[in-house]
Amino acid sequence: MTPGGTQGPHSRETAYAALFARISEGLLGDPSTPLTFQRVVERAREVVPGCEGAGITLRGRGRDAESTAAATSELAQESDRLQYELDQGPCLDAARGDGTTLVAGDLRHGSRWPDWAEAVVRLGVRSVLSIPLHTEVENMGALNLYSRTTKAFGPDSLELAEIYAIHATSVLGQARLVTGLRTALESRHDIGVAQGVLAVTYDISYEQAFELLRRISNDTNTKLRDVARQVLSDRGLPAGLVH
Repeated sequence: MTPGGTQGPHSRETAYAALFARISEGLLGDPSTPLTFQRVVERAREVVPGCEGAGITLRGRGRDAESTAAATSELAQESDRLQYELDQGPCLDAARGDGTTLVAGDLRHGSRWPDWAEAVVRLGVRSVLSIPLHTEVENMGALNLYSRTTKAFGPDSLELAEIYAIHATSVLGQARLVTGLRTALESRHDIGVAQGVLAVTYDISYEQAFELLRRISNDTNTKLRDVARQVLSDRGLPAGLVH
């Protein structure tokens, strides 16, 4: 699946264009099936030479809120987890940093993450490649690739991984936008229907029904959409939320 290294510049560019057209198609898949982080890491393992395991680290709101969204194996999952536990490692630096790709060819010698390297070497990991997942407006996290072989990620692997990360970030960003819009529309619908239920049940106006929903939301520290869904479930004021 990887373009050969002996081609001329034009042939190589053509091969890469065809390759990443197939990658984008593979990531998007069936339009009826939501894109998952799991599909992204599985595809990365197929695309990048030398990769034996992959994981995605997502940034949280706080510096120590990173988590693994998906992993291809227990090896990748544990290698990620150890970084969060020890607060050091390439995926943390890539996720928190300035967009620089990080690679280590032999974690047994001279690693910049000594505690983490010692721990994952015991698991059998020898090489790691971490690529930031950045958009123009958001630092989503990092894609982490692992190998049991020393110097597994050469120049071709690095180039392919970085291009793949760009495609993956773009597609994931689109998927999250669509999901966010869908959630917003569903919430708006639920709130509107709940207003109607309260207006009919208690003979109040739609404006008064909305104010009632808002007051319950504020008083109980419950999201407005969740109050609305409870109203729909109870067909009236939610007893568990009204004091």
